[in-house]
Amino acid sequence: MSNARSGGALGFLYKDHIVARPGYNRWRVPPASIAIHLCIGSVYAWSVFNPPLTRQLGVVAPAAEDWSLGSVVWIFSVAIVFLGLAAAFAGKWLEEVGPRMVGVVAALLWGGGFILGSFGIASHQLWLVYLGYGVFGGCGLGLGYVSPVSTLIRWFPDRRGMATGMAIMGFGGGAMIAAPVKGWLLNLFETTPEYLGAQDAVTTMVENGRIFAETAAGKVEVVIASAAQAAELGSEAGVYVVGTGDTGAAQTFMTLGVVYFIVMVIAAFQYRVPAKDWKPEGWEPKPSRSGLVTQNDVHIDQAIKTPQFWQLWVMLCFNVTAGIGVIGVAKTMMSEIFGTVMPLVVTAAFASTYVLMISVFNMVGRFFWASTSDYIGRKATYMCFFVLGTLLYLSIPYFATAVASNPAMIYLIGFYAATMIIFSMYGGGFATIPAYLADMFGTMHVGGIHGRLLTAWSTAGVLGPLAITSLRQMSVTSAINDLAAKVDPAAFAEKFGAPLAQLDQLVAAKTVTISRLMEIAPEGTIDPTPSLYNTTMYCMAALLVVAFFANLVMRPVKEHHHHDEAELAAVPVE
Repeated sequence: MSNARSGGALGFLYKDHIVARPGYNRWRVPPASIAIHLCIGSVYAWSVFNPPLTRQLGVVAPAAEDWSLGSVVWIFSVAIVFLGLAAAFAGKWLEEVGPRMVGVVAALLWGGGFILGSFGIASHQLWLVYLGYGVFGGCGLGLGYVSPVSTLIRWFPDRRGMATGMAIMGFGGGAMIAAPVKGWLLNLFETTPEYLGAQDAVTTMVENGRIFAETAAGKVEVVIASAAQAAELGSEAGVYVVGTGDTGAAQTFMTLGVVYFIVMVIAAFQYRVPAKDWKPEGWEPKPSRSGLVTQNDVHIDQAIKTPQFWQLWVMLCFNVTAGIGVIGVAKTMMSEIFGTVMPLVVTAAFASTYVLMISVFNMVGRFFWASTSDYIGRKATYMCFFVLGTLLYLSIPYFATAVASNPAMIYLIGFYAATMIIFSMYGGGFATIPAYLADMFGTMHVGGIHGRLLTAWSTAGVLGPLAITSLRQMSVTSAINDLAAKVDPAAFAEKFGAPLAQLDQLVAAKTVTISRLMEIAPEGTIDPTPSLYNTTMYCMAALLVVAFFANLVMRPVKEHHHHDEAELAAVPVE
């Protein structure tokens, strides 16, 4: 279809101007796709920002006015929601304007979202972080995500799974690069707040759950950092003044925004599309052994009227829901489950490496599972995801409960292995779904159909974090109440400077936590922290069972949904 705007000032961005000439090497397209997906894939390293954003004012420990983990986690969720919404819109637009235009707009939104988020962090305005990173950045994610998919499927009709696996592998691998880079930038820009002295050397008072200290300049709000918290900044345990330090998060956001914009624009200009009816030399399509692969095409608007579209939607949504909530709090989860009972092994550095390995398996899984699907079929590949995934999710509560009473290394190894395989299949689901769509609906409109299917990702972006944060919070509240009932009221008052009757206020101000209650709990009390995520894992396993049956009953799209080529040819070109 010719585009009337393709000859204007921005004509060089439209697909009419990037059609490859005869003899063009199709292997020049994947690197550009991978580069863009590496940039936007850094969203999977969001959990690296959770600790600094939840102590932006206190720096060494959360202050009363600091953002809670629950409010920060939702920034990631909003970004994923807008990813799906933007992809649903951009899929059809992509077919019209081509991948270069979509890639450039994605660079503007993703890079600009980081920059706006930087201003939000610096001014401590959470809504600006949501608007910048969540809304604008999320739209950039969606546009950048769909920009190469249909193009690669057309360049590699002989290896659909491998082609989409290559591009989407970059998205999974983005965090592998971003996690250490973000950590390095945060350390570079971080400044330690004013230190008043050791806790027993400074007179403090509690008012409405907040901690204050008297200084020569007057009464100031403070936080009390444990030795472990202070060690992360190379400092010592004691009392620190709120608002006098910096986690470096704002400067990190600004730096990343500029770098991502430059890289993505350069990559977008490398895109080319194949000429009409192009196919690899000597390649002829082979009949499908499963009977699910069609040589016909289904229009984008007709596809959503088929049961197959909604079966695939449920499969993607539930597979993503099961993994995305865990990814969003991966570093925190590892620290809470194992850090309290194995502190010498599961250090902050170990938890950061865990996030890095999630990215590695997410990335490798995308290429491995998508390529495997070229040989065993898409349906069989998804069967592996759902059967094996269910068993692995059910194993996590076992490891978490067992390690609480017996901190043996075998449970950490089991947990680590189970989650890594889960994340490989999580990434594999994303990489295999475009090829599954091309098998079911043909390649003509696969980009637009894929974009609409990604609304399942948006839904999962809400369901996953909602489940893991709400269920975790319920577990935290229950655990604190149980521990508070066991501790001596006099010891409680001495520890927190307020009576047990003010428990709710002290919890709301983050003065009372599970770890601090454990310090005065009766000897032999089992730390409930490792079991905070058990209920969530059971729910995730149940979702995969539903997805299994959606895939089990998959059948070919009926013929009346296919394009009538004669009618299609008679449609006037705009």
